[in-house]
This record gives sequence, structure tokens and C-alpha cells, in this order.
Amino acid sequence: MNELQRFVGESIEVIIQDAQVKDQAPVVQKKVKKVQSCPDGTHVRFYFDNFYFLAVPKDSDISQTDTAFCASDPKSGLTYTIKKVQVY
Repeated sequence: MNELQRFVGESIEVIIQDAQVKDQAPVVQKKVKKVQSCPDGTHVRFYFDNFYFLAVPKDSDISQTDTAFCASDPKSGLTYTIKKVQVY
């Protein structure tokens, strides 16, 4: 959880892919306001403001680099990718 704080204040791209459907949702650019656990501890929430967030299941298969976080949820078949982007 602490290592995800590196995304706070950063501009990111959010990519959500469905393993069963070949279509992909459009890539969305956002700025992360905060990262915290949900009240029941099952998801990590990436907040974009005080209300809107992306919830990623904690029991997902996780891979990370300095600039990206990828979580594949075997239950839903969704893969969540968050990547830092440079704003010019």
C-alpha cells in the first residue's frame, strides 16, 4: 500500500481490459489525489477527487515498475493498468 503512494499527485493513464471481450475501454487520463484501502480492506482505491475513485481488488495478480501498476483480477477477468504520464 505504501509503495502505491508514488502515484499521488501524478498524472496517470488508466487502462481497463477485459480478458473475455476483445474490446478495451478507452484510455483515460486522470490525476491521482490519494490512494487508500477501502473500509473492508478488499480493494485499493485510487481517488481522482474527493468522490470518484477506481477500486482494484487486493487479491489480484500484481506487477509493478517505477512508473506503472498492473493488477489482473482472475475473478472478474479484468486487468487494471495505471501508468504515470508526462504532462507537457
